[in-house]
Parts: sequence; C-alpha cells; structure tokens
Amino acid sequence: MLAPVRNLCVYIFNRLTVRMNSPYFTESVAMLDTCATETMVKSDVNKGGIRRLRSRIAQGLRSEDGPPKVKAEVHEQSISVAPLQKHAETPAETLSSCNNTTIKVKEEADQAPLTSPRKPRRGRVKVEYEEEEGAELKRERWEPRDWRTQLSFIREMRSKRDAPVDQMGAEKCYDSEAPPEVRHYQVLISLMLSSQTKDHVTGGAMQRLREHGLSVDAILKMDDETLGKLIYPVGFWRTKVKYIKQTTALIQQEFGGDIPDTVEGLMRLPGVGPKMAHLAMDIAWNRVSGIGVDTHVHRISNRLGWTKKETKTPEETRRALEEWLPRDLWSEINWLLVGFGQQVCLPVSPLCSVCLNQHTCPSAHRSSPNKKLKSSPAKPAGNSPADKLASPTKQVKEEPADASLSQRKSTAKQEVLRNQLQEQPTSEDNASSVLKKRSRRKGRAGAQQDRPPSSRQTQRTAET
Repeated sequence: MLAPVRNLCVYIFNRLTVRMNSPYFTESVAMLDTCATETMVKSDVNKGGIRRLRSRIAQGLRSEDGPPKVKAEVHEQSISVAPLQKHAETPAETLSSCNNTTIKVKEEADQAPLTSPRKPRRGRVKVEYEEEEGAELKRERWEPRDWRTQLSFIREMRSKRDAPVDQMGAEKCYDSEAPPEVRHYQVLISLMLSSQTKDHVTGGAMQRLREHGLSVDAILKMDDETLGKLIYPVGFWRTKVKYIKQTTALIQQEFGGDIPDTVEGLMRLPGVGPKMAHLAMDIAWNRVSGIGVDTHVHRISNRLGWTKKETKTPEETRRALEEWLPRDLWSEINWLLVGFGQQVCLPVSPLCSVCLNQHTCPSAHRSSPNKKLKSSPAKPAGNSPADKLASPTKQVKEEPADASLSQRKSTAKQEVLRNQLQEQPTSEDNASSVLKKRSRRKGRAGAQQDRPPSSRQTQRTAET
C-alpha cells in the first residue's frame, strides 16, 4: 500500500530536480535575482521579491496542467521570453526589459479594479455624434423668411443709382489718379467725415480738402484752425479735427505713411470704429472683412426683420447679419441699404406706399399709418322733408341692391361728415349773431345810462 505512494513521491521529486537543474531555469533565476535586486534598491516596498517570484514560479509549475491565472501567465511569459532574447540582446537591454516587465506587473496589480469584474462597463460615445450635432446645427441655421425676395426688390428700386451715396459716397470722394497710399488715406478721411453727416456735406468738405492737398504730409503741416474751416459744417467738426490730426500722426509714425491693412490696425486709429474699418478694408484694400453697418443699415434691417431679435446698436446688427447673410453679399449690402434708406425707407415717415416690399415687410405702414377721422353719432331725423332728405338712412336705401355692406357703411359715414361740415358754418353764424345781440344790448344800456332822465322818470321818483 505504501509502495505506490513512495514511488509517486520519488517520481515527483526527480521531476522537480530535473526542472530545477535545467540551464533555462538557472539562467532565468539569475536574471530574476538581478531584477529583484535592482527593484529593491529603487523601492523599499519590493522587499522579498525573489522569494515571491520563486513561489510564483513553483506555483506555475505545479498548476501546469490546470487553467493558468492572468498574473501567472504574465510571469511565465516574461520568464520564457527572457532566455530566447539573450543571444539577440545585450545584458543591459535584457536587464532593462526584465525591469520594465516587473514594473508593468506591479502597475497592473495596483491598477486592478476593486469592484467585481462581472460588472458591465458603460458604453462609449460614438464618434458619429459630433457629425450629427454639426448637421443639426446646420439644419437649425436661422434665416429671414422672405429675404431673397426683399433683396431683389431693393435691387430693382436701386437700379437707377440716383441716391446721394451713389454720387458723393466714400467711393467717389478720393482722387483716382493719386498714388495708392494717398488714395487709401483719402478713403479713410472721407469715412471719418461721413459720421453723423449727410453725403453732400461730406462731398463738399472732401472737395475743399483735395484742393488744398489731402495727404499725410499736407495734413500734418496744416494747423487746426485751417483744417476746421475746410471741413466745416460736418457734424462734430471740432472733434473730427482732433481725430484727423492724431490719426495722421499715427499713420506717419507707425505705419509708414499708409493706412493699416487689417481691421485691428484700423480700429487702433482715433475716431475709427468697426463700420469705418470694414468699409475701408473693402474700398481701399479690396478685401471683405465684414459688413459696414451704419444708421441706415441698422434701421432697415430691423424693419425688414433681418435680425433674429431686435437689435439696439449697429454693432449688434452687424453680428446678427453676418450669422446668416452669405459672404458674397457683404460688400453689396451696405451700398444697397444706404441708398434705399435715403430714398424710400426714410427715418421718419417712410414711403411704404411706393415700396415694393410693402406686402412682405413686417413694419410696412407702421411708421406712417393712415389717419382716420373721428365721426360723431348721427342725429335723429326730424319730421321736416329737409331732414328726411339729409338723413343717412335714406342715402343708404337709394344705393343699388348689389352694393356691399362695407360700401354702404362708408357712404353713410361720408354723408354724416358732410352734414357736420355743412352745419358748422351755421353754428358759427349763430354764435356771431348772439355776440352781436349781446353787444347791442350792452350798448343800449350804456346809452340809457348816459342820457339825462326824462320827465316821467322824475315824476315816478318824486312819488316814491
């Protein structure tokens, strides 16, 4: 009974002895000893690494036939790969690879989840979500309802090019035969003068400046009094004299005598805002950087409903227009709306009756509604034949049978107004006659007081 057990033990001991005495095992144990010593020097936590490695190796050999664990598989892979790479690698590379393997095993052990591995993970976000979000944003892009039709009508109304901006705008005020830097400077000065000023006043000021030499050097040599006389009567001319002198000096010092070629550089100049900067980039440098929004563009855009919500300042209108208006229309829209605002869509009492957009404009006839006369209720008709003929009911009965109810009502109101107008002079005559009678009575009373008393009156007073 004990003989088979003893033979089995002898077999297992011989098997283990052969495994332990094999060259692969001795070399791997030596390498693992060196790795363990290195790790022990680097960290005090890794004490007893050789013992644990040996025990894990022994456990791996014992459970060779059973299903290996994850950590044991990693150790066996590191041990089995190391001898095979010995001939291809140097001892330093082998040591570093072994050290990296040991550190990797430790990091994996530290990063192991504390919860049960059976717990399902959360689903990852799909990459297509960003594309779908971009498509939804494109679909939700806001645009005015009838803006293309309204724009075509505005072009038709501006086809004659007879507005003041067409004759005396910033594009017509500079000298086309001057050098490029002088043309650029004249465009900027015309834009600075046009603020809060009508185009014909700006055109006259630019003509006088050009006659005295409108360039950077000429303006720097000119005194403030002379410059003020030349640009008068533009709006805020004293402030503009100061801004023109400061801007010209800055152009000479920092930009070499020519205006900046960027919006940021132009807005650094005193007295230059976003509208002037974008228009200067378009006219002087032939670059479309944004929409030039002045008071006309600001007013008309809000009247037509071209902004998602009502804007308070021209800068808010510019941002609202640039969000939906195609870029190829940015240069044209200022010229179209400025001339349209000067001729048809006026600031006060716009000519909505002659505008082609009166049926699609949300603000049509709102600023200049039709005035309605108030009519008093009709007086009851008397028994006289004249009252019967003048009564509005008789006039309605005399209309043809096919007349509509609205026409009948309007006719009745007109007749009532006519009767009131006819009765008005008679009332004035009556008032005048009443005043005359009162004056006559007063005159008689005064005359009686001035006359001497008669004989009868003296007798009556004596009797009393």
